[in-house]
Amino acid sequence: MLDETLRAQTLEYLKLLEGQVTFIVSIDESAESQALEVFIKEICALDARLSYEYGELAYVPAFRIDGQVGRGQIIFAGVPLGHEYNSFILALIQASGRTPKISEEEKQAIQSIQTPMHFTTYVSLSCHNCPDVVQAFNTMSLLNPNITHTMVDGATFKQEVADKEIMAVPTVYKDDEFFLSGKQNLTDILNALEINLQDRTQYEELYDVLVIGGGPAGVSAALYAARKGIKVAMIVKEFGGQINETMAIENIVGIPSVEGPALAGKFEQQIRELDIDIVHGHMVKTIETPEQAIKQVVLDNDQVLSSKTVIVATGSHWRSLNVPGEEAFKNKGVAYCPHCDAPLFENKRVAVIGGGNSGVEAALDLAGIAKEVTLLQRSDSLSADEILQDRIQQQANVQVITNAITQSIDGTNHVTGLTYQDRESKEMHTLDLDGVFIQIGLVPNTTWLEKVIPLNAYGEVIVDKTGATEIPGIFAAGDCTDSAYKQIVISMGSGATAAISAFNYLMTQNEE
Repeated sequence: MLDETLRAQTLEYLKLLEGQVTFIVSIDESAESQALEVFIKEICALDARLSYEYGELAYVPAFRIDGQVGRGQIIFAGVPLGHEYNSFILALIQASGRTPKISEEEKQAIQSIQTPMHFTTYVSLSCHNCPDVVQAFNTMSLLNPNITHTMVDGATFKQEVADKEIMAVPTVYKDDEFFLSGKQNLTDILNALEINLQDRTQYEELYDVLVIGGGPAGVSAALYAARKGIKVAMIVKEFGGQINETMAIENIVGIPSVEGPALAGKFEQQIRELDIDIVHGHMVKTIETPEQAIKQVVLDNDQVLSSKTVIVATGSHWRSLNVPGEEAFKNKGVAYCPHCDAPLFENKRVAVIGGGNSGVEAALDLAGIAKEVTLLQRSDSLSADEILQDRIQQQANVQVITNAITQSIDGTNHVTGLTYQDRESKEMHTLDLDGVFIQIGLVPNTTWLEKVIPLNAYGEVIVDKTGATEIPGIFAAGDCTDSAYKQIVISMGSGATAAISAFNYLMTQNEE
C-alpha cells in the first residue's frame, strides 16, 4: 500500500507525534475494507505509539482517529491516499497533541461554537482543493468537542454520491443537509457559519511596505521587502493564489517538478518565518491617499492600515462564459477544475470549452475518465501548444469542434446539455451532456481598483518597467498587471522588482 518513498516520508512525519493514537477501524469482507485494513496495519507498524482496534462506525470501510483527550472526532471513510494523505498525516499528528497552526483569532472563533455540529466532506483523492477543506474541518474538530467531521472518498461510496447528486468536490454536508461546495479555507467556513473572527487590533501604526496578495508575486515582494529590514505586512486571502489550481509545475528553474498546492505551502512556511505581519480573512475595499507620503488601505471591515508604499499583487481568477445556465448549474455539472471534479464524470459525456493550453489539457485529463469528451473552441483552430494538439488528436473519445460559440448550458436540476452556434454558418446545435468544464482564461482581480489607479481595457494595472503605477508609492506585480506574459516565474520576478522599487522609493523619500 505504501511505497518506499511514502514510507520514508511518513517515518519523518511520525517523529512529530506527541502521544499515543489509536485507530478505530470499521470494516467488512469487501475489497475496499481489505485495502483499508492493510493501510492501517502498515501505518501502525511504523511507530509503537500507533495502534488499532476494531469497532462499528456509520461508514464501512472507515476509521476514527482517537488521540489525546479533547482532541475531537475525525473519521476517514475510505483509504486517504492521493491528495488526502497529507490530511490524514496532519490529523494524526495533531490528534496526538500537537497544536494546529492557525491564528489565535481563528482558534478563539472555533472554540466559541456551542452548538453540536457534524460535517461530512465528500472528496476525490485526485482533488487538490479538497485537502484544504478537509483539514479545516479536522482542525475545528480537534479544537472543539462540539464538532465532528467525516471525510468520504467519493470513489469508494459512489452510490451515496449519486444519491445526493454530488457533481463537484469538495462538497460539504452539515448535519445531513447541504452546507457548501467548492474551494474554501478556514475563514470562508467560519464566515459561512456566521462565526466572525475577532478583528486584530495590534498592527503597526505605519508600515514601510504593505503587500496585497499571497500568490507568487505577493510572496516574492514581501520576501524581498522583509529582507531589507523594514516594516512589512501582507493582506492574504490564500497563500499561493492561482497556483493552487495548477498541478505538475515543471518550468521553475531548479525545481524539476512540484504540485501547485505543495508550492503554496512552501510560500506560507517561508513567509511565516520572517518578521512580516499577516492580515488573514479580510479583503481590501480600496486604497486612499490623503497625502502623498501615506497610503491608507481600507479592509472590508472598515479597518484601515497605513503604509508608506503599497504593492498590489492580487492575481487573477477563472473567466466566466456569462451564458444562461452557467451560474445556475455551478457545482451541478458546470466545473472549472478538471483535476478536482473529473472523477465524478466517470463514463459520462462532458464538454470542455476553450482551446488553449488549459482547455486541451483538461480534455486530455477527462479523456481517460469520461465516456465522451467534446472540446469546443470559439475560433477556427486550437491555440494550444502543438504538442498538446497532437496528443488530443490521438484520443479516440475526444471530438474537437471549432467555430463554436456557446449560447447556453442547459438542464433542470443539473446539466443535461449545451447549445452552441456555428460562427460561420450561424446554425444552432445542441449536445447531450452530463457536465461542462470551462477553461477560457483568467481575469485580473482588480475591479476594486477602478477608482484608485489606471487600468487598461482588460482591467490590468498599468505599470512601468520598475513595477510602478502612475500613483507615487503604489506598485503592482504579477498577473493583475499588464505584463506581456502570465507565468509563475515572471510573477515572482515582478514581485521582487516591485519590492526593490518600493525600497528605492522609500530611500528617495527619506532623502527629501
